[in-house]
Amino acid sequence: MTYDFDLFVIGAGSGGVRCARIAAGHGARVAVAENRHWGGTCVNLGCVPKKLMVQASEYNDLARDSHGFGWNIAPGHHDWAALIAAKDHEISRLNGIYVSLLEKAGVTLFTGTARFEDAHTLVIGPGALAPDAPVRRVTAERIVIATGSAPDMPSLPGIEHAISSDAAFHLESRPQRVCMVGGGYIGIEFAGIFRGLGSEVDLVYRQDLPLRGFDQDMRHGIHDAIAARGIRQHTGRSPVSIQPVGDAYEVRLDDGSHVIADCVFFATGRSPNVGALGLDHAGVDTVAGGRIVVDGTGETNVEGIYAIGDVTNRLNLTPVAIAEGHSLADRLFGTGHHPRSWSLATTPKAVFFSPPLATVGLTEEEAARDGIVDIYLARFTPMRHTLTGRARKTIMKLVVDQATQKVVGAHMIGDDAPEMMQGLAIAVTAGLTKADFDRTVGIHPTSAEEFVTMRTRTRVTDRQAD
Repeated sequence: MTYDFDLFVIGAGSGGVRCARIAAGHGARVAVAENRHWGGTCVNLGCVPKKLMVQASEYNDLARDSHGFGWNIAPGHHDWAALIAAKDHEISRLNGIYVSLLEKAGVTLFTGTARFEDAHTLVIGPGALAPDAPVRRVTAERIVIATGSAPDMPSLPGIEHAISSDAAFHLESRPQRVCMVGGGYIGIEFAGIFRGLGSEVDLVYRQDLPLRGFDQDMRHGIHDAIAARGIRQHTGRSPVSIQPVGDAYEVRLDDGSHVIADCVFFATGRSPNVGALGLDHAGVDTVAGGRIVVDGTGETNVEGIYAIGDVTNRLNLTPVAIAEGHSLADRLFGTGHHPRSWSLATTPKAVFFSPPLATVGLTEEEAARDGIVDIYLARFTPMRHTLTGRARKTIMKLVVDQATQKVVGAHMIGDDAPEMMQGLAIAVTAGLTKADFDRTVGIHPTSAEEFVTMRTRTRVTDRQAD
């Protein structure tokens, strides 16, 4: 059978765009369909605008901190509308770059919602970007699903009064009182954003500590950092209802208490975007929550149909989606080309709070499941805040497998932690030992040098002996 395209990618997020560009570079006839945002969630409603807003939220503290160094800079009034306009301008620029990259690679672009008619046929209809677009039908030998994920909103009375992260990027004004529900990445980051810009923030989450799945020392450290930022934490609690009270909202919690807020923001997880795909027409299987199951090559249960990125709900990070898309394109079309391999097990992560948290490799708890681990831990006031007087601590941690002395995990809370962790990720991926760290000369005076000067073991952990 002759197909219109060798490869059709549904979704022009970071993973889909990379897959399409690399495949086209190998000579394949490639098309992409996007129904909402060129560049996907990360560029439009995720990491990029969020990082800009985190940076905006830090200037108030910087102005106050300057007093400790002899400056008399005073915090001024923040113009929310100006921030949103500047953010939107940058996002629009990035949208254009993504479209240009695809066009220069020779990829055919479709604006609209793509839906399976069968395993090799897609019907492309109107979408948010092109509500009046005509219906088109195309065929492809191989199809990649890269439609990402969307915020979850729980079913509870009054939930229609709440917003998700999608809406938060487009609020017309900054709410003075925010009730943030969720103790994961998004909840903590936006709690910090609103607090830094001047809002009162109540953070509600079900666990005793935020960031479930992270290293326990880091969870305790972020809990303390959230409190030091002036955010009220309601731990071990969940909302049961939202009710308008005048111009505000009352959020009832399951312990009988309540929070009054001008904005109720849920950051309680995300689910794969599969509802509009018509997967049943192609025979593609999903499991609980809509996750598309793939094998080690990214292929679904249907030959010739693949899925990458958040839609598989495995490791929902932009660089992972990019790696999956690149690798898949190389395997499918890179004749004589050795596909690049990535070490996904040592994918570094960051939480852009103030101060930020960054981590790579195993937590202490994970490492101890496989044997005895040596823990090296440092906690100190960073040099800047010895003069500012701000109650902010830096925490740095190495997890070392005792038998091999390999550094299997590195964790940090503190200024520039994400920038440092990228370099440490190389060391952990390469399997370097504690001795390799010890023989590396540090840069003085920096916080980073602590990672190569931690000589005294803090403790030994062996959970198997418990």
